[in-house]
Amino acid sequence: MRTILTGILLCMASLAAQAQEQEEKHEHDSLEQVIVTATRTSRTIANLPTRTEVISGEELQEKGNMKPGDIRMLLNESTGIQTQQTSATSFNAGIRIQGLDGRYTQLLRDGYPLYAGFSGGLSLLQIAPLDLKQVEVIKGSASTLYGGGAIAGLVNLVSRTPGEERALNFMANGTSGKGLDLSGFYSERYGKLGLTVFGSRNSNGPFDPADIGLTAIPQFERYTINPRLFFYGKKTSADMGVSYITEDRVGGNVNYIKHGGTGYYEQNNTDRITTQFGIAHQLSEHSTLQLKSSYTRFDRNIAIPSYTFDALQQSSFTEFTWMNKREKADWVIGANFLTDDLKEKRNSSDPARDYHYNTFGVFIQNTWTVSERFTLETGLRGDQVNEYGFELLPRASAMWKISPAFTTRLGGGFGYKSPTIFTEDAERRQFRHILPIDISNTRNERSIGGNWDINYRTHIGEVGLTLNHLFFYTRLNRPLVLEGTVTGNGNFVNSTGYVDTKGMETNLRITWEDFKLFIGYTHTDANTHFNARQWLPLTARHRLNNVLMYEVEEKWKIGLEAYYYSRQQLSDGSFGKSYWITGLMAEKLWEHFSLFINFENFSNTRQTRWGPIYSGPIDNPAFKDIYAPLDGFVVNGGIKVSL
Repeated sequence: MRTILTGILLCMASLAAQAQEQEEKHEHDSLEQVIVTATRTSRTIANLPTRTEVISGEELQEKGNMKPGDIRMLLNESTGIQTQQTSATSFNAGIRIQGLDGRYTQLLRDGYPLYAGFSGGLSLLQIAPLDLKQVEVIKGSASTLYGGGAIAGLVNLVSRTPGEERALNFMANGTSGKGLDLSGFYSERYGKLGLTVFGSRNSNGPFDPADIGLTAIPQFERYTINPRLFFYGKKTSADMGVSYITEDRVGGNVNYIKHGGTGYYEQNNTDRITTQFGIAHQLSEHSTLQLKSSYTRFDRNIAIPSYTFDALQQSSFTEFTWMNKREKADWVIGANFLTDDLKEKRNSSDPARDYHYNTFGVFIQNTWTVSERFTLETGLRGDQVNEYGFELLPRASAMWKISPAFTTRLGGGFGYKSPTIFTEDAERRQFRHILPIDISNTRNERSIGGNWDINYRTHIGEVGLTLNHLFFYTRLNRPLVLEGTVTGNGNFVNSTGYVDTKGMETNLRITWEDFKLFIGYTHTDANTHFNARQWLPLTARHRLNNVLMYEVEEKWKIGLEAYYYSRQQLSDGSFGKSYWITGLMAEKLWEHFSLFINFENFSNTRQTRWGPIYSGPIDNPAFKDIYAPLDGFVVNGGIKVSL
């Protein structure tokens, strides 16, 4: 193995040296100029020791055309990321990075942790992409950066901010699956003040393409409003905003939804209020103090026949940091305080699942440019969780620029996750008969992981080529698992075993004139090691992403997609089928507006074509694992206006 890897490195280094003179002409490629904020140092992506992927610009707009109402598709079509549907009728889903459950991925908005816990199963479905500037993804443990919960990685959603010119954008989208999305975004700067306002209405009727009497897409209606105010001073800048999202969502028996009466249903009514405040003061040319604070109030009611789970989750985040940026080294030193409080409204005989966690953390990070070719980033965090004690989290990442064409990164770190009942297993059961966490008999889940990637880019005549290959490994010790009790309840306990996931990702990008070809492959070998080694359920070992784009700048965009998923083991030990998902997108652009259409999954891949998704009577169904799409072929299209 060592000989093979050495040969690969020598071969690529030789190719890189041959291409160096030509590649220097392309050093200022637009991708390199993307500023990443998730790593706290605000460096360009080409100068980050921590491997970070960014979805921005045209790619973000194209994904937004395909699914304007939420970000589920935007993330699912990236290598190494899989969105896992947790409800057969309500479309609820979590995000999996490198095979690990959704609770191990931290979802941030502008660096604020806002979408965890009780809201996790709906977060991907309640975020519209129109007001996003970019999406930053760090795969592998990032707990040292942002605390517990980022064992598999983190996703940072970066909002658009006021620019030099006013922005006024509108989008209207309709679907053959009975969906309608209306969004608007406004931003402008007025001297020392700036303003952004985002609003949207997203709705869908009950959609049952398999004609089985159950919704593949539920009926829902959601409203979002998010104004933000910015202040720009000579040395001090600040921003504050408030976001309100309200949604009524009901899936299940189509006749019940349309006409009432009796039948199975799954209803989710949610209200989310979030406030954010940030202020930064420049102490000198090199150093800055920053204070950030947020508060979230998430009220969710889940109802199925004969059972209701109604709870209020309130969480807050406050962070104070000192940043020092020099020619050779960047320092970030800070402390933060997080609260997470859940209060359940009693509607059943189940015991209350209330909890209150306080976490106080301190952290330090140094990014050292050792030379023009070598950069080292190290960090250390200490977290004190009121119910679970102290966690020490070191991490390190290194980047070696072998040549302008060839770069490699190596990194790793520790992570942890405090126990809660909010897991994919509990979400599938609507938290029914789930016992509260026994704090005296549970401990934090802990992880260690690392990754190594190789990046090569060159031009061969008129053909541009970019190759990225990643190896990854994560081991999760004493994972929290759901066990049955003699009374039929579910109880969360720490397993005496562990979960590990290892594999690789390959991304190839080829450009020629007006054509772009993206090929991505992910191999994920995720297993549980409890009593014996077993394949982690609902994880595709092999995934293949293929996207071909034809674009005439500011005139036309046409894209063809094909995604392959290998078979997945299900919770009962059986296996699902392997499958392909295909799509075709087109957009015609004019100066101030564009028309788009998207034929999603035109091969009509549906799990319901291969067999039933439930057993028992339709009024009291027992659902099977959902591993493939249920909505099948859906066409959407609309108009975008930019003034």
